[in-house]
Amino acid sequence: MLPGMHFAHEECSSELLVRACEPGMIRIGEQRFQRSLIVTPAQVLADWRPRHAGELLRDDFDPILALEPDILLLGTGERLRFPSSALTADLLLQGIGVEVMDTAAACRTFNVLLAEQRRVVAALLLG
Repeated sequence: MLPGMHFAHEECSSELLVRACEPGMIRIGEQRFQRSLIVTPAQVLADWRPRHAGELLRDDFDPILALEPDILLLGTGERLRFPSSALTADLLLQGIGVEVMDTAAACRTFNVLLAEQRRVVAALLLG
């Protein structure tokens, strides 16, 4: 992630718009998060268990499956790290598209899809 990245251009008035993404911190609306989280167009699920991409387990994706999104944006921290295909297999079998990117890119993409009113979930790792 780029240090001090702030998102200024707004075409969406949602309170769940990602306003800033810095190493170790994401700001959604006026709330700051310093631990991994899941964000949807309707809610934030704070304190998602994994801290780093290497800690991801199959069960970590259960809350995402329950949300039934069209697409999952998996932000893997400051660098892009692909999880094993076995970890995301259930999502793909349910017809959920999975896009893996660094967390800053996942935040930017989430904002775009949020503005388009898409059924998107962003699972954002901060470590």
